[in-house]
Amino acid sequence: MQVTETLNEGLKRGYTITVTAAELAAKVDEKLVEAQPEIEMKGFRKGKVPMALLKKQFGQRLLGEAMQDAVDGAMNQHFETTGDRPAAQPDVKMTNEDWKEGDDVVVALNYEALPAIETPDFSGIALEKLVVKADDAAVQEALENLAKNAQNFDDKDGAAENGDQVTMDFLGKIDGEPFDGGAAEDFPLVLGSGQFIPGFEEQLVGVKAGEEKTVTVSFPEEYGAEHLAGKEATFDCTIKAVKAPAEAKIDDELAKQFGAESLEALKTQITERLEAEYGQASRAVLKRGLLDALDEKVNFDLPSSLVEAESKQIAHQLWHDAQEGVDQHDHSHGDIETTEESDKFAVRRVKLGLLLAEIGQKAEVTVSDQEMTQAVIAQARQYPGQERAFFEFVQKNPQMQQQLRAPIFEDKVVDHILEQVSVTEKEVSKDELQSAIEALESEA
Repeated sequence: MQVTETLNEGLKRGYTITVTAAELAAKVDEKLVEAQPEIEMKGFRKGKVPMALLKKQFGQRLLGEAMQDAVDGAMNQHFETTGDRPAAQPDVKMTNEDWKEGDDVVVALNYEALPAIETPDFSGIALEKLVVKADDAAVQEALENLAKNAQNFDDKDGAAENGDQVTMDFLGKIDGEPFDGGAAEDFPLVLGSGQFIPGFEEQLVGVKAGEEKTVTVSFPEEYGAEHLAGKEATFDCTIKAVKAPAEAKIDDELAKQFGAESLEALKTQITERLEAEYGQASRAVLKRGLLDALDEKVNFDLPSSLVEAESKQIAHQLWHDAQEGVDQHDHSHGDIETTEESDKFAVRRVKLGLLLAEIGQKAEVTVSDQEMTQAVIAQARQYPGQERAFFEFVQKNPQMQQQLRAPIFEDKVVDHILEQVSVTEKEVSKDELQSAIEALESEA
C-alpha cells in the first residue's frame, strides 16, 4: 500500500492511496479464513469447506468489502501517522474507474485539516462582571404585576362596562339549532378581553344581572372549526352576575395565591428570581466580553469549507430575519448569496468554535449523562403531551444529541476559562444591565 502526497496548501491536503492487487487478495483470504469455521456447505462438515471452494463461492462478494476495508485502513493509518484531523468528511474517489479484478486500486483522498491551535495565556485577560441587586422598587413592581394577573372582581350594581366581568349561561345556535361546543353555564367573561369571537363582547356592554340578551355574530372565515367558519350564529345569554375589578391588594392573601406562606415569603422568592435573572443576563455580557477578548488574542488559519458552510447558514438566517411570515424551514426561495456581513460573522464563529473545542479537549471537559438528560427534559417541555416521542426522537438522532450537547460543552469550557482570567465586579442598575444586553443583541 502506497500513499503519495498530491496537495499541501495551507490546510488543504491531497493524497493518492494505492492498494495493490496482492494486498486485496490477501484481505479476501483473511476474511475467508475468519469466516471458514462457521460456513456449512453440502458435502462438507461445518468449518471444513476447502479454501479454494470458499474463494470460488464467496471471493467476488468479499472483494468489495476487502477494498473498502483496505482504503479505510490506509486512511486511518495516514491520519494516525500525520496527526491530521479532517475539518469535514474527506472526499474519497476511486480514480481508475475501469478497474477490474487483478488491478491495483487507486484512490484520491482530499480534505481540509483542522489547524494546530495553541492555548492562549488567559492571565492577561481582564473582564468586568456587572452585578445588579434586586432593590425594593423592582420587587414592588413585580408584586404589582402579580396583583394584576391575580385580578379579583366584586359584585356591582348597574350596567356592565369594558373591564367588568360578566358571569352568564349561554346557548349558541346556527339556523335555530344548537351546535356542539356552543353552550356553557356560569361562564366568567371579562368584557374587552378578546376571549370570544369579534363582536360578541361588545354586545354585552350595558347588560345587568338578571337580564337575558341575544347576541348575533358571524364566525370568521378562517375559524378553526370548519363547520362553523363563516356562519352566522346567535347566542342566548342569561346574565347571572356583573362584577367590577376589585382594587389589587398586595397582602398575605395574594402571596398564598402564588404558593407562598406570606407576603414576606413571596418577596423573598421574587428577590431570588430577579437576582437569578440578573445573574443570567450578567453572565451573557461577561461571556461576550470573554469571547471578544479571545477573538482579538488568537489567530490561526481556518478551514475554508467550514467558514463557507457557516456563512451560508448565517446568510439564510439573516434573510429570514428580514422577512415577515416566512417559516424558518422554508427553503423554497433557493440558495441565498453570502455577504460580507455573513462572512465576517462566520469567521468569528468558526474561529471561536474551534478554539473552545481545543481548550475543552485539552482540559478534558465533558458533558455528563445527567446534564444531557436535564437538557432533553428542558427541551421536551416545549412539546406538551409529546414528551415521550421527543425523548425517543433524541435517542435515535445523533445530530439532535449534538445540538443539545454543544451549548452545554461550550458553557463548561467558558467556566473553565473564567476561572483563569481576571474578573472584577461592578455594581450597576437594572437599566444599565438592560442596555448592555441590548448592545449584545444589536451586535449579534
